Amino acid sequence: MKPGFSTIMSAQFFSSLADNALFVVAVELLRRSAAHEWQSAALVPMFALFYVLLAPFVGAFADARPKGGVMFMSNTIKLVGCLLMMYGSHPLLSYAIVGLGAAAYSPAKYGILTELLPPSLLVKANGWIEGLTISSIILGVVLGGLLVSDSLYLWLLELGIPGFTLAFHDSVQAALGVIVLIYALAAGINIFIPRTAARLRPMWKGSNLGVVGSMQALMRDFLHSNNRLWQDKLGQISLATTTLFWGASGNLRYIVLAWSALVLGLNTTQSSSLLGVVAIGTAVGAVVSSARVKLEHATSVLPVATAMGLVVILMHWVDSLYLAIPILVLVGVLGGYMVVPMNALLQHRGHSLMGAGRSIAVQNFNEQACILLLGIVYATATKLGLSARAAMTSFGVMVLLLMMGIDLWHRRNLRRHGEAISHDLEMIRQDHHRQD
Repeated sequence: MKPGFSTIMSAQFFSSLADNALFVVAVELLRRSAAHEWQSAALVPMFALFYVLLAPFVGAFADARPKGGVMFMSNTIKLVGCLLMMYGSHPLLSYAIVGLGAAAYSPAKYGILTELLPPSLLVKANGWIEGLTISSIILGVVLGGLLVSDSLYLWLLELGIPGFTLAFHDSVQAALGVIVLIYALAAGINIFIPRTAARLRPMWKGSNLGVVGSMQALMRDFLHSNNRLWQDKLGQISLATTTLFWGASGNLRYIVLAWSALVLGLNTTQSSSLLGVVAIGTAVGAVVSSARVKLEHATSVLPVATAMGLVVILMHWVDSLYLAIPILVLVGVLGGYMVVPMNALLQHRGHSLMGAGRSIAVQNFNEQACILLLGIVYATATKLGLSARAAMTSFGVMVLLLMMGIDLWHRRNLRRHGEAISHDLEMIRQDHHRQD
């Protein structure tokens, strides 16, 4: 890996660590304030909101500026959102502001990989970044669960730290204080990300358009990029797969917390460990996939995603922690094995067709729109009385049926456009061979 890759990885680790710890803390904050269950379920779509609203602009913004600077600014926004939650702002509003920072961060984070590394290293790089991200998820959700523990807060009180009781009135506020420091650390690391030799692309063409005209131009450019990726025969399959995966897994993150509380009787600290179990499996799957699956063979993992849906359905009959752990690990392994090569293929096609930042913005828009849509459906269903057990089963059935549909879609593409797809795969193979 080239110099600078480890700096990107470090910044990503701490930023993701804080994101995932904050999610658990926000859930606990809502529960302690006796908020309705649907508000906790709404945390996921609120985080996705700005990904969808700002998708036409953040990709072009990332392509127009050095990506290290964009990542610094994004982590600063996350820090502000966490501070607002810490000092009384409603958790849903504060979490949406953190989502604003994440929306700007993502195109820069993934886009810089395609600028820094050759195509032959993209799957390996994605394996590293997904593996490290998943490690931060494991530690983040466990850290969030530990930080909201009253026993930890009481232990800190006994230490007699000067000013501690003035700054932090309870364990949740103390937890948010720790997360603010982690965001600050991530932002500080962003300063040292090297600038690549990639050419900066202007956010829009022409300088006499005015604010409204410029925004309209960006919107047209984004819609063109979105349509172009959906029309590409490899891009559409990888985009459909990652959109479904992140849409489902983003909401399953909260469903696992709700399910473990309902079925297993676990509190937030204990339930957060189950999220870590899923993430461990995903890390294993990501590492194995990055070592075994070449970029030109990425679509071979589609049946694995179908199997993941089947395994999620098995949770309907689980009522024991000893059964839940291995099944959740298997869900994570299958998801990690599938998403790394599909994500790398999508990045490669997007970078080839329109540029890294724009392609990542298109990817984020579709994935987060799916999270937002499914999150709204789930929050509404929860408000109407849907149980966490029924939600788990429903999501498993949805993943199974939709992944079967995507697999059939790819097979039809091979029958109708086999020559064009073979040409694109050959270009990928040649890129790989040249870089090797």
